[in-house]
Amino acid sequence: MTQAPNTQPALFDRPALTAHRARRKQNALFLHDTARDEVEDRLSMVNRTFSAPAIVTPFAEIWQNSLPGAKIVPDDDVLELEPAAHDVVVHAMCLHWANDPVGQLIQCRRALKEDGLLLVVMLGGQTLHELRSTLAEAETTITGGLSPRVAPMGEIRDLGGLLQRAGLALPVADLVPLTAEYRDLPHLMHDLRDMGETNAMSQRQKHPSSRLLFEMAGHLYHQHFATDNNRLPATFEIVCLTGWSPSDTQQKPLRPGSAQSRLSDALKVPETKLTE
Repeated sequence: MTQAPNTQPALFDRPALTAHRARRKQNALFLHDTARDEVEDRLSMVNRTFSAPAIVTPFAEIWQNSLPGAKIVPDDDVLELEPAAHDVVVHAMCLHWANDPVGQLIQCRRALKEDGLLLVVMLGGQTLHELRSTLAEAETTITGGLSPRVAPMGEIRDLGGLLQRAGLALPVADLVPLTAEYRDLPHLMHDLRDMGETNAMSQRQKHPSSRLLFEMAGHLYHQHFATDNNRLPATFEIVCLTGWSPSDTQQKPLRPGSAQSRLSDALKVPETKLTE
């Protein structure tokens, strides 16, 4: 029995994403600069010297001087990584645009040597929630419908689960919150365009939206979120995921029931039975 082909359309339009990234401006990539600094800080706290690093990134120029000798590969659907060739792989600010994020993580895990480290930095959580909600409110008010305008962002709990699905050990997920302020909605939209982070969803509208939509969205943004100095805040959350390729030398969770002492003894409190 042959399996029916997967006809579900891809969430992201990769050619459109590539075109958006080609129009980036170097001075607008502050999120990537922040992510690079975060990666360098985290690796410096790992009690290990990495000699065979690899970095998956759409913007190689950001990472050229970050990890000496690192192999830098683009974030294509199929990553140019050799099996068991690296002791650390950094997936840098692009997993939020992947049509198959688990597949990306599996490829990175296969590229790691035993007990190698995968470090992922990506946008997620509440990133651009202000823009998402105001565009949605404006569009439903004007047209009575809703179209995809801001890419969906994974919650930190769900993103941490992806590491386990990819077969990585000792998974950890946390985030770095950032807030940028803008004069108005066009200022924010232009900055997103200069970052290469504008709408590349496959089901997006392919024709220009009305000026009225963005005028109303800008008004709503000011109404709901403006700061005391009348600026528009934009939330960005950089999610950091870490996991290790499995190894017999790693710590293992204890088997249930294998404890040698009672928690009540350690806390010095009486132990009582639960009522039926």
